[in-house]
Amino acid sequence: MRIVSLLPSATEILFGIGAGDDVVGVTHECDYPAEAATRPHLTSSALPAAGSSAEIDRHVRRSLHEGSSLYHLDADLLERLAPDLIVTQELCAVCAVSYEIVERAVRRLRGDPRLISLEPSSLDDVFATIAYLGDLTDRAIGATKLLTDLHARVNALRARTGARPHPRVLVLEWTDPPMSGGHWTPGLVELAGGIAVLGNPGANSQVLTWERIADADPDAIVVGPCGFDLVRTHEAIGELRGNAVWKGLRAVRQDRVYPIDGSAYLNRPGPRLVDTAEIISKAISDTTIAAP
Repeated sequence: MRIVSLLPSATEILFGIGAGDDVVGVTHECDYPAEAATRPHLTSSALPAAGSSAEIDRHVRRSLHEGSSLYHLDADLLERLAPDLIVTQELCAVCAVSYEIVERAVRRLRGDPRLISLEPSSLDDVFATIAYLGDLTDRAIGATKLLTDLHARVNALRARTGARPHPRVLVLEWTDPPMSGGHWTPGLVELAGGIAVLGNPGANSQVLTWERIADADPDAIVVGPCGFDLVRTHEAIGELRGNAVWKGLRAVRQDRVYPIDGSAYLNRPGPRLVDTAEIISKAISDTTIAAP
């Protein structure tokens, strides 16, 4: 089977279950495991290479309003790769090349390749996706092995956090404007031993007002902007230095702001979501909880 993965999370799953040798093409963002980055890249970004969080947000919103794609797909390369299976998504037009663009490109292909769309919105959905791809690629044994390991880590994490205090944790998936974590993120906070504040479980991230954030005044804040690595995340946090509400938050005053590599962990619904929960759990393990 010749597989094209147009999702970094799917690429991680395919390599994780032992189907990496069948992957013949990936996106420009598929960087884990390292071997994945050696495959031909079928996409490129239409976003500006630099800019503040606010500038990037304005560019994204303008592009979506105008009906423009945030990603380019190399349809000619896709045709040359002659895939049997193409893995894509419909969940978010900002996170990956849109399903409509992929569908149009697939109509040009010979051999009638199978096009599947993955739509996980929780950690359990991600686990189900791993099993599904295992069956689809004849790697059920590899998928079972990966899932056994992930479930063991989840159970161990629950055992470690069950008896300790549960701080109220806000996850920001964007900083200007502030956006809360949606889909699987609130569940990860709970798995990590926290209480998710202003989250939107099972659905898209929400734009928040600074007034709502001030009213919630969480015990800790995890910052992992979508698509940002750790360096860019620190820059995004630095952009908030002039924000009076931000500076007044108890978590900020008490140095309880925890940057995370959003691109690698928080925003990518693959096996490393368990790593994400473990990272958050370690970060908030000694967080002081406000008196009611």
